[in-house]
Amino acid sequence: MNGIEDLVVQPPHTVTYRVHIDRTMWVGGVRGLMLQALHPLAMRGVWQNSTFQQDPFGRLRRTADFVGRVTFGSPGEAAEAGRRVRAIHKALRVQDPDTGRRHRVDDPELLLWVHCAEVSSYLEAARRGGLGLSERQADRYLAEQRAAAAYVGLHPEDVPGSCAELDAYLKQVRPALRVTEEAAATVRFLMWPRLPEELRMLSPGKPVYFPFGALCYYTLPDWARRMYGVLPEVPRAAVTAALRAFRLAMNSVPEPVHDRAFMPATREMLQATRERLGAAGYDVSKGLKGLTDPRRWPKGAAGSTPAA
Repeated sequence: MNGIEDLVVQPPHTVTYRVHIDRTMWVGGVRGLMLQALHPLAMRGVWQNSTFQQDPFGRLRRTADFVGRVTFGSPGEAAEAGRRVRAIHKALRVQDPDTGRRHRVDDPELLLWVHCAEVSSYLEAARRGGLGLSERQADRYLAEQRAAAAYVGLHPEDVPGSCAELDAYLKQVRPALRVTEEAAATVRFLMWPRLPEELRMLSPGKPVYFPFGALCYYTLPDWARRMYGVLPEVPRAAVTAALRAFRLAMNSVPEPVHDRAFMPATREMLQATRERLGAAGYDVSKGLKGLTDPRRWPKGAAGSTPAA
């Protein structure tokens, strides 16, 4: 009989599962893009090699698909997603107008920045939004995310595996960060995105998106907001309260409704995961999110306790 690790890359007992199934991931994803944009070379790599200017929301959905596959997908699905991303990155180059040099998009330093900006944003949004994680669990999350970094071509041992290591990395890289024209435009796009074709029916409600974009911006680190200076500062407590309200509201949305925001291929992958876990004895009647409750696991699964 297959073990749970053969069915899903990050099983329900992992901290990664708890963080990535939480709906604060939408805030963390946009925050991550805003943070990534402060690295001039990383931002220009996106700007020069994608349709981000026309469809920033599409980039978020593609990122969600990759993160979903290396979290909730089968090992085979995750490996294929990694091969696809590595092949794309290997073929791309970025021109640095400041130096005239061309760089590989899969430069380990760029990949490491993107990874750290993402995972720090996912973790910050979830914890500040009210997902109860201890310091040990936060460290465990970052250690688990080394496996995700390996899918894009990084060596796990080169990736921060604890909060202390992540903080040290962010402090080290800060002198290289700045607000380029592309970075400033990115924040504007993320606060007022162009919706993909299949979601155009939501356009009448687009003005409602701005408060969400502003919430993502306000969850950035203090130093990042000072660099951007896009919106006036508001009390930290107000941002935390808004994030907690967002989490409460979004976590109450039924999974089938929530999943409509994903690309069709992502929805198919998630449905296949539900079927595999259901066949293995997990109670998926409340969807994948319901599996954050150990009482829905088969007896003896991972010791019947979540990661501590």
